[in-house]
Amino acid sequence: MPIRPENKSRYPKDWPAISKRIRFERALNRCEVCGAENYQPHPVTGSKVILTTAHLDHMPENCDDDNLKAMCQRCHNGYDAEYRAANRAKRKRLLGA
Repeated sequence: MPIRPENKSRYPKDWPAISKRIRFERALNRCEVCGAENYQPHPVTGSKVILTTAHLDHMPENCDDDNLKAMCQRCHNGYDAEYRAANRAKRKRLLGA
């Protein structure tokens, strides 16, 4: 998933190398949740799979291997859905909307 500009400083300088190692060495170019293969059509959606590296605790500073998982966009979005909804609600409350 793209890193939001306001969160970029929370990632370690070597994040690209960490993410690459998780996706290509550990996960062998496949989603660790559903098994979809990177750059191939997704078995459910048919869209091109792009592997991402998810932080299971949603904390970019925590790059321990056991907190990271290679996920296709579908699995990553599904995993993050509740967290993102809570953040949207929080931002809405803070803005008074």
